[in-house]
Amino acid sequence: MKVERRMREHDLGAAARVVEACRRCEIGVTRTQSVYGEGDPCAALMCVGEGPGETEDRLGRPFVGRAGELLERMLAAIGLAREDVYICNTVKCRPTLDTGRRLANRAPTPDEMRNCRPYLDSQIALVRPRVILALGAPAAKSFLGERFSITKQRGQWFEGPLGIPIVATFHPAYILRQTGGAMTEVKRLVYADLKEVRKRLDEPPVASEPAEQATLFDQRGVSPRHPS
Repeated sequence: MKVERRMREHDLGAAARVVEACRRCEIGVTRTQSVYGEGDPCAALMCVGEGPGETEDRLGRPFVGRAGELLERMLAAIGLAREDVYICNTVKCRPTLDTGRRLANRAPTPDEMRNCRPYLDSQIALVRPRVILALGAPAAKSFLGERFSITKQRGQWFEGPLGIPIVATFHPAYILRQTGGAMTEVKRLVYADLKEVRKRLDEPPVASEPAEQATLFDQRGVSPRHPS
């Protein structure tokens, strides 16, 4: 596994440099730096969000700031550490909207997502996760089509790229925008989705998959708790 990990790290690093040089979209020019992805190159779980925000654009890392902190607590609720998963976005550059005073975050356009899709597909092929967790409606729709409804179909399993099981839940940033009882209810739904992810990861790996990879997410004495 050590040799395999080094090979995947090398290939992901090479792919990241290709993304850094990419200028297919206008956001490739306006962004500060590309945000390719990070985490265990042999991860059983890949978390895919929408796109980098202001902090991610500045630091060159996905899911940092408050949303990143909440994602880490969400993962810890099912016994996973951030460094055990692979985290990336559907687009690798920050989509922005010029408000006249400052650049604001916006959702990526369909063209931007299409232009970036080969990079995401390459990441999935290199990491070969056992499960993909789509965070938020835009990420889910990028895999499952525009008719996908995050409110009606979150927590349901679908077949993703390369036959990998994929499930969607609400984005951490969406959770943070809720207040009072609404936040409590959304957290309850997200925790239910995460428990489904945990169950799928705990299933025996398929015969064609190296057995060692399945041990990456064994319970490590971490009691599930509600993300907060």
